[in-house]
Amino acid sequence: MATVPAKSPEESRAMKYLATCALVPILCFAFQDLGSEYGGMDWLTYGYAAWPMMIGPVLMLLLFFKNLELIRVPEKGANFSQAIRIAAFLYLIPNLFVAFGYSWLAAISVLSILTILVADWRIKRRVGA
Repeated sequence: MATVPAKSPEESRAMKYLATCALVPILCFAFQDLGSEYGGMDWLTYGYAAWPMMIGPVLMLLLFFKNLELIRVPEKGANFSQAIRIAAFLYLIPNLFVAFGYSWLAAISVLSILTILVADWRIKRRVGA
């Protein structure tokens, strides 16, 4: 499988930050699950997995606003726009569960995700018109 090269250095940098924001919470969740169940590590609480899951979308929102130019100009960052929408959508359901089951502070993450999805759609619609 061939990878799609970045169209600009800004897009390449933004995609690296997006990958970090998206993968670190998933790795924390996997480590918490394996460490507490099979490793006998009682200090690995659900908060160890929930807090990175709540912080990730907020960092993605900051990355989104920092790189609005990549979304406005499709020739510079079409891959970034699609990747951030996919990552945000994938974090929507887990953050809803975290909001109802762990902490209401996850509502901030849910609002961040919805902001990314709606703002990207509005920017794309405005650029296309």
